[in-house]
Amino acid sequence: MIKQHIEEIFGNIDIYLFDQLAKGTYDNCKTVLDAGCGTGRNLLYFLKSGANVFGVDKNPEAVAQLKNFASAFPHINIEENFKVAPVEKMPFENESFDLVISSAVLHFAENQEHFDAMLSSMWNALKPGGYFFCRLASEIGIETSVRFIGNGRYILPDGSERFLVNQEMLQRLTKRLDGHIYEPIKTTNVQNIRAMTTWCVRK
Repeated sequence: MIKQHIEEIFGNIDIYLFDQLAKGTYDNCKTVLDAGCGTGRNLLYFLKSGANVFGVDKNPEAVAQLKNFASAFPHINIEENFKVAPVEKMPFENESFDLVISSAVLHFAENQEHFDAMLSSMWNALKPGGYFFCRLASEIGIETSVRFIGNGRYILPDGSERFLVNQEMLQRLTKRLDGHIYEPIKTTNVQNIRAMTTWCVRK
């Protein structure tokens, strides 16, 4: 019963984003952007709360599904709010959002330049004082199991290829962005096959 109730409110939300919601971190966030939104798995709670929700993804089919889903919420202009575009070419004005969500997106960067372009685009979209919630693959805890192949990319133990970060890099990026970490960096090691890190920065 409790599980069903949680699913009705939050859907299939990222557990670490749910953690921030449970803590009340984003209670005053009225404009929310999911950068690399897919079909909108992280947006149900925000839509139900009355926030003005936006999404961008380069997959037109995923955006179409999100538009169909979000059409049930009359306060959302689905044509204006959900766009097909790469994250590094954000189709929204700078400093527009109280919260930018980036869940499992940045580790698909093709190289360091692509990573920097995506990150800059998302950061620029944030209002001063806004929150950046990011989940991405890292080498933290699996350093000896991954193989560096250049330009920030690694081969993981399962044979997949990803752009990986580490804690030092995230701290350096936070300083470069002139932001501050509002939640300690946390990493989940998935059976030494991959590691997923949560990086939360305020502008």
